[in-house]
Amino acid sequence: MPHTETLRYAGYHPTVLGGRLSVFSESATRLEVRVWSAQDPQWLEHILPMERGTDDIWSVESEFLIPGTVYSVHADGPTGPRHAFDPDIALVDPYARGIIRTANGERRNVIVDNTFDWEGVAKPRIPMRDTVIYEAHIKGLTAAHPDIPHALRGTYAGLAHPAMIAYLKDLGVTSVELLPIHIFASEMRLTKQGLHNYWGYNTLNFFTPHPYYASESNLAAGPSAVLAEFKGMVKILHEAGLEVILDVVYNHTSEGGYQGEPVSFRGLDNANYYRQTEAGEYIDTTGCSNTLNTSVPAVHRLIVDSLRFWADECGVDGFRFDLMASLGRNEIHHFDPKHPLLQEILSDPILSETKLISEPWDTGMGGWQVGKFPAGYHEWNDHFRDRVRQFWLRDIAETRAWSVAPQGVADLSAALSGSTAIYGEKRTPLASVNFVTAHDGFTLADLVSYDVKHNKANGESNRDGTDNNTSFNFGDEGITQNEVVTLHRRRAMRSLLGTLFVSAGVPMLTAGDETGRTQNGNNNAYCHDSALTWLNWDLAGWQRAHLDSTKRLIQIRRENPALRGVTAARPSVRRTAEGAIEESTIEPFVGLMDWYTADGLPMALDDWHSSLVRTVQYLVGTPAVEDVQNRVLVVIHGLETSQDVVFPARDDVRGYTLLWDSSHAAEPEHREIAPGETLTMGPTSLSIYRVD
Repeated sequence: MPHTETLRYAGYHPTVLGGRLSVFSESATRLEVRVWSAQDPQWLEHILPMERGTDDIWSVESEFLIPGTVYSVHADGPTGPRHAFDPDIALVDPYARGIIRTANGERRNVIVDNTFDWEGVAKPRIPMRDTVIYEAHIKGLTAAHPDIPHALRGTYAGLAHPAMIAYLKDLGVTSVELLPIHIFASEMRLTKQGLHNYWGYNTLNFFTPHPYYASESNLAAGPSAVLAEFKGMVKILHEAGLEVILDVVYNHTSEGGYQGEPVSFRGLDNANYYRQTEAGEYIDTTGCSNTLNTSVPAVHRLIVDSLRFWADECGVDGFRFDLMASLGRNEIHHFDPKHPLLQEILSDPILSETKLISEPWDTGMGGWQVGKFPAGYHEWNDHFRDRVRQFWLRDIAETRAWSVAPQGVADLSAALSGSTAIYGEKRTPLASVNFVTAHDGFTLADLVSYDVKHNKANGESNRDGTDNNTSFNFGDEGITQNEVVTLHRRRAMRSLLGTLFVSAGVPMLTAGDETGRTQNGNNNAYCHDSALTWLNWDLAGWQRAHLDSTKRLIQIRRENPALRGVTAARPSVRRTAEGAIEESTIEPFVGLMDWYTADGLPMALDDWHSSLVRTVQYLVGTPAVEDVQNRVLVVIHGLETSQDVVFPARDDVRGYTLLWDSSHAAEPEHREIAPGETLTMGPTSLSIYRVD
C-alpha cells in the first residue's frame, strides 16, 4: 500500500531537480510561490514565479521544493464582483498535505514526507452485507478513556490504542466512521462566543489531516509526523480487522460567504471554485454560506484526487459524503444522478473498491434525493430513522393521549424489509444505511428523555437544531427519579436498537448509544468540545447492562445471515374474494420473508392498513443450501399493554428458541416455544427467536 500510483491533477510532485508545484486558476493573471524559512515561517527566502500551462494549471519547478519546505501561494488577477484576488494574501494550496500557522496567525503550506511502511498490512475489505458501522468523533471517543495514556487521549494514536481496539472488537462493529478529520477551521461567530467547531464540518483543505487530532509530540514534530500518525492509526485498525471510513465534506469550505477574507479557493479563483451569480453572490445549497462548483472540471478533479489520496496513500476503506446532493448539481445547479463527478467516483479503479455512502440531500431547491443516487452508492436512510422512531416513540405518545394508535405496522415493516419503495428491487436493501440516531440530533438516551431540544448553550437562543425530533420523554422532561418512566425509557432504547439490528440494510450505531450517553437534550452539540460530547467511560450498572444488550444484538446479527439478507423486497399480489387481482404496495417481502399476525396467521391486506394492528411477526431465512438454512423469527409488539402471541405453526418448523428480548435489561432466561404455542408478550417490546 499504496497499491497503485495515485495520479494528481495538481499539487506537489518530486522531480530530479527537486520538486514541482502545480495550482489551478483560470482567472488569475499572475501566480507565485513564496518559500519561507522552516525555522521562522515569517521569514521569506525565495519567490518562485509560476507559469500557466495546459488546462489553466500553473506550475513551477525548483530545487527549493522538497519535503519540509514551507511555502505559500499568491495570486493576482482581475477585479470585479466574481473575483477576490489580493497578491499580498498568503493562500493555502488546495493540494497541500500539511498546514501550519505562523506567530501572527498566517497559514503556511508544508511539503510533507509521504513515505510510510505499511509492512504488508492490507485492507480488511469487509463485504457490505456484513458491515456494522460505528459513527464516532476521533477526539470524543477517547478524550476521557481511563485506560488510554493522557498523551494519547483524543488523538489518532488514541483510537489505535490497544484498549480502544479491544473495546471495538468486543462490541462487534466492523467499520469506524470518523467525523471529519480533514483540517478545518471554526466560524468567526463561534470564536467570538468562546466556542469552536467541534464536529469539523467546516473544511479548510481536503488533503491535510486535522493537526490537533495528532498527539502532542507529533504535532510538535510537524505535518509529516501528523500524517504518519494518521496512517499508523489506519494500519493498526486494519491489523485488527477494522475498517476506517471518513466523513468527508466536499460540498463547501470554511471560507464562508462571498464577502469573507480569502484563505484558499476564493483567493485563487473565486469565479470557478464557488457557485455564484453574475453579481458575485454565492448560490448556497449547503446552508454554510458557500457551495463548491462541481460542474467545473478542476473542482471535480480536486475532489477525485483527494479521495484517491485518502483511499490509496492513506489506506482509508470508505467515505461518507456530507450533503452529497450538492456534489451532484450541474451547471444550472440542478441535481443530476448522472453527474460526471458521481459517475467517475463509481468507475475509478481505486474508489470503486471503497465503501461509498451518501448523505443524499442538501438545503437547496430539490435537495432531498433519497433513493435517487446511482447504484453503487449506499445512502443514509432518513425514512428508516423516522419510521422506527415514530413506531416506538411518537405512536406511543399519541396512543397515551388519544387511547388509540395513529397507525399500524405498515411503515415499520417497510423499514424492516429494506425500504424497497425507495431503492427499488435493483439496488437491494444494502443501498440503505439504517440508523436511529447520528451525530446530528438527539443521542439514543436523549431521544427517549426529551420532547424538545435544549440548545441554549449553543449561543443561538435555542433556535439552532431541528425541532422535528420524533422523540418522547415518557412523562418527564430530562432527568427523572420516576422509576416507571425510567423503565419505559430503557425498554424503548433496547427496542429501537433491536429494530436497527434486525432490519435489512446496513446498520450504523452512533458512538455512545451502546452505553446510553446523554447530551442533556442538546440536539446540535457541534460547538462543544467537552464532557458534554465526549464518551463517558465511567458506567453505571444499567449502562453496563445496556452495553451487554447491544453487544448481544450485534452478535445475533453476525451469527444469523438471515438478518443480513440482500434480496430486494417485492410487493405481494393477492386475489380478492371476487377473484380480482390486486397488488399491495404496503406488504413487504424480502427474500424468504413471511409475515404473521399476533394470532400466528398470515397477514392479510386489511391487517396492513389497520391502525389497530400493532403486533406483527416475521420469519426471515436464507435459501436452503445442502439442507442448511438459517432462519429467524422477529416478534414486535407496539402497545403499552401485554399481548398474547401465537407462534406460527409451520410444517417446516420444529420450534423457536429465544435469542433476545427488549423486555429484559439482562440476558433473558432460556425459552423454547413450540409452533402454535401461545406466549404473553410484554408491553412495547421486540424479541428475536432462532427458528429450529
